[in-house]
Amino acid sequence: MDPVLAATLGGAVGLVIGAVAVVATRWSERATSGAEAEEPPLPRGVGEVLSVLRSIAVVLDASDAVVNTSASAVSYGLVRHGELVHSELRHLARQVRRDGMIREAELDLSRGPNTDASAVMRVRVAPLAVSHVLVLAEDHTQARRVEEVRRDFVANVSHELKTPVGGISLLAEAVLDAKEDPEAVERFAQRILVESSRLTRLVQEIVDLSRLQVADTLHEPELVDVGVVVAEAVDRVRVAAESRHIDLAVLVEDGLRVFGDAELLTTAVANLVTNAVNYSGSATRVGVGARRSGDTVEVTVTDQGVGIPAAEQERIFERFYRVDEARSRATGGTGLGLAIVKHISNNHGGEVNVWSQEGRGSTFTMTLPAAADRPAADDDTGRTWPVPSEEKSSA
Repeated sequence: MDPVLAATLGGAVGLVIGAVAVVATRWSERATSGAEAEEPPLPRGVGEVLSVLRSIAVVLDASDAVVNTSASAVSYGLVRHGELVHSELRHLARQVRRDGMIREAELDLSRGPNTDASAVMRVRVAPLAVSHVLVLAEDHTQARRVEEVRRDFVANVSHELKTPVGGISLLAEAVLDAKEDPEAVERFAQRILVESSRLTRLVQEIVDLSRLQVADTLHEPELVDVGVVVAEAVDRVRVAAESRHIDLAVLVEDGLRVFGDAELLTTAVANLVTNAVNYSGSATRVGVGARRSGDTVEVTVTDQGVGIPAAEQERIFERFYRVDEARSRATGGTGLGLAIVKHISNNHGGEVNVWSQEGRGSTFTMTLPAAADRPAADDDTGRTWPVPSEEKSSA
């Protein structure tokens, strides 16, 4: 081929290849800029807004990657290593990204990879940009628990009320059938009295417990002599103890005082002593004591009864819970006594604990903040405060 012609053809081919390269480059640049336009950056200030939200917040991009999140999302286990953990949340995000519609759901989500703990989350997912979505979540675990407790309480109350009411109804029918037999009438009438007393006690304890749950704290606490409280509580149970030949041994330090409601505290101690008597054998001893321990006053009730299994000790303060259903029925127990003790202790800023061993008895300890010692002088309200016995003796 002629060299001039070859050179001309080579130059033409080069021009064509160069033109194709330029076109390809410009097409690539347009494609890249188009992709960037489809996924714009997040609006300014999103991070600052997320930091002040009370809800758990997570922002996801088009690939479900976490681009921004609040610290609580990590602590709750929703985000780990920069990724959204739960597939349920990713599914909601994809639905919102597809149609742009806000979605809400209540989900039970695990708190970690190696735990059975879970949280009830109320989730709201909304579009934030062209391909970003915002996931907001609130912990409703406590609200769910409160609702379950309320539902269980209503069911338990209904069940407990049916028992004495049904018993009274059956006994009334028996009285009618035995109206010609005076001895049978008297026997059935005595049983009616027992069931009606149990029903009255159950209703009263339900009312008392409801009041304690509504009032988390005492509105007008007064200075209460613990010795007087213990003496009154023991007197309420003395007849029942003597009928079973149970010795009530009382030992209370002088000058013990707390701030609170004397009637409620007496009810709490009386419930503990009643429990001890009911679960003790005949001819045994129940000890009731009170002493100062640092800044607190401890009231203890010890029995020589059957004891409480270790597995049951965490549940005995629950409403209507009974370790021994048959024994509770026989003694007329309602299953509310220890729940009332717990609420009274909490309302007075204290607590109640139990030590027990099967076959060796139980010791319940109610710990309350001790009232600070004050001199016998009129305060701003004109009230005279009692002088502790130690100061009286030294004077």
